[in-house]
Amino acid sequence: MVQTYRSPVRIYKHPFEIVMAAYEMRFPTCPQIPIFVGSEVTFEYKSDDGAEWVIDRKCQLNIEAPYLVKKIAGVDYVYFSQKNSLDRRKRTLDIEATNISFSSRIIVKENCTYYVHAENDNWTCFEQSASLDVKNFFGLESAVEKLAVRQYGANLAKGKEILEYFIEELLKTTTHIERFRDPEQEEKASAADSAIELKESSDGDAVVVEKAPMLCVETEEMKTARATASFDDADSKLEAEYIRRFLGQLSPLEESRLCEIKYSLQAHHKGKLPNDAHLLRFLRARDFDVAKAKDMVHSSIIWRKQHNVDKLLEEWTRPTVIKQYFPGCWHNSDKSGRPLYILRLGHLDTKGMLRSCGVENLVKLTLSICEDGLQRAADATRRLGTPISSWSLLVDLDGLSMRHLWRPGVQCLLKIIEIVEANYPETMGQVLVVRAPRVFPVLWTLISPFIDEKTRKKFMVSGGSGGDLKEELRKHIDEKFIPDFLGGSCLTTNCGLGGHVPKSMYLPVEEQEGASSSEDPLHSTYTSTATYRGYPVEVVIPVDTAGCVLTWDFDVLKNDCEFSLFFSTQKIEPPVIRDGAQSPTTILNPVEMVSAAIGGASHQHPDLQCAPELKVGSSELVLEEKPVLFQEGDSMQGSHYCSRAGTYIMQWRVPETAVGHSSTFDFGSHKCRFIYYYEILNSENFRGSVASLESCRSSSFSSIAPQTPPTPGTPRKM
Repeated sequence: MVQTYRSPVRIYKHPFEIVMAAYEMRFPTCPQIPIFVGSEVTFEYKSDDGAEWVIDRKCQLNIEAPYLVKKIAGVDYVYFSQKNSLDRRKRTLDIEATNISFSSRIIVKENCTYYVHAENDNWTCFEQSASLDVKNFFGLESAVEKLAVRQYGANLAKGKEILEYFIEELLKTTTHIERFRDPEQEEKASAADSAIELKESSDGDAVVVEKAPMLCVETEEMKTARATASFDDADSKLEAEYIRRFLGQLSPLEESRLCEIKYSLQAHHKGKLPNDAHLLRFLRARDFDVAKAKDMVHSSIIWRKQHNVDKLLEEWTRPTVIKQYFPGCWHNSDKSGRPLYILRLGHLDTKGMLRSCGVENLVKLTLSICEDGLQRAADATRRLGTPISSWSLLVDLDGLSMRHLWRPGVQCLLKIIEIVEANYPETMGQVLVVRAPRVFPVLWTLISPFIDEKTRKKFMVSGGSGGDLKEELRKHIDEKFIPDFLGGSCLTTNCGLGGHVPKSMYLPVEEQEGASSSEDPLHSTYTSTATYRGYPVEVVIPVDTAGCVLTWDFDVLKNDCEFSLFFSTQKIEPPVIRDGAQSPTTILNPVEMVSAAIGGASHQHPDLQCAPELKVGSSELVLEEKPVLFQEGDSMQGSHYCSRAGTYIMQWRVPETAVGHSSTFDFGSHKCRFIYYYEILNSENFRGSVASLESCRSSSFSSIAPQTPPTPGTPRKM
């Protein structure tokens, strides 16, 4: 595999002629470069007018390599050829270097260029690119490649420092070197450089004033203006100082990868590109693998066009229900200067939010937060003069319960996580989870496998409260910014209140059903069915392991129904569904059946139609949840801790109060239509997370234990 390197633009704030004179001081030997033993000139050419100078050198290098490698190679030194082509007229120096030693086994190529800065002709720019191709090296190809990359990266960091050292040494004796001029231009240049100018005095007489010398001094304002001029310019070249001030301290090889992906996208992609800070996020997400990061960027660009994300903040308006009931907002910054977002997840009505505004609006809400976060991070970078590439998230779980594990809500969350991971990588600086209840490990088990490993490591959990929690938060957030609901004094007036969304704000059921889609978790999860007088709907759920949690949710669409939960120690087999009855629907291996038997509706605690031989109250059949009457329009979210292994049966039936004592069958009047879903949360999936959370229940923040990937081939229940 060919290894490549490309440097950002490095700027020397000195004239080209000074830099060139300092550069030549490195030859024939340079004690400041330990591996550079010496050099000899093999060819030299100078034009008659002195404008062009071409010189070839054979350079001897003492590569720092393990003794075994040198022994196998049979050499102590390696040799390179270097060709320098100086054009004083154009004020450029092109350098080409390639290896002489082992040229049939290893190919090393390097190209460097010095040229005049486009905006200041008293500054000099430097760019560098190189490639390494290890074809065959005595079976040590991988070792030699790693060694060469490490050695090259270490020497790159010294290059500018060494040249600046020689510049300083030169300036001790020489402060000015004349530029090259053609003879025919000498007369014009002489007039331009006479260092005098005529000015008119206050009384109208002409006076001679000596020109002040041009100083190459850059103020802090000039530095910021020059750097920020290209801050959002995807077409500009990357400068080393700009990277340091606005993107962070990168290694030479990381700078190279950033240059490679940016210039490659500029050359092959038409249209708007992510800015430099966002490109760097994609690189970090793929461990600076340019090919993988580029694929990720291409996919994100296509996705942004398809969903018109660039105009989302301008064109999308938050629905009223989100403005009133979504308990999240931006809230100042953390101690590192990162924008801080607060989410009171325990106060979020997941079901109400999804039912009232739909998946699409919740996705757009998340994208608007991410887009706003990118802008806030960029603004913080400009304001603070230090790189801010991510934001922090403070999640308050006070009030979190099993109702938040509503399956369509969790599936919607997973869809959002997938979108964010693919298009906003490395944007989360830290996640502070506070007041975590015991139910949190279950939620974490469901979502953590879908969160990138690097992001998972940024989650810090605290189960403390009160003054202890406030003291812990002060380590991450300035005391003046700690929210009032966590013991601080800072008000969060721009946040929604949270709480239950009124059912009057729900979208009509007919509209929801009409918008049904396999990609919409709200519609792909539920089963639609109906129960009639004497025909209860029963769902048989085998539970093999004690400690599981059974969760359910249903909405009554028409008329009333009664819901009960039974438990049996017996294994119950579902009866055969008769012709004309509703077909069974399987969700995590459930069996839904509409009993064909008539009767039982008058019992206060009706027997099961799926197992008529079992009687309620016996040792083999227990009523776990007493019958509860639900009216048309009601919604129910519930959960049950399965303390015993066995069979659990959910039952819906038309209650006696709904039919009176009529002896006739009026199925239109005595039919209850509803939609439902249920899920078994296996205790084995979150038992380890419970232990991890228990270790975090002190007031201090603790990192959540890394998620162990599932064994290949093992299905994951969601």
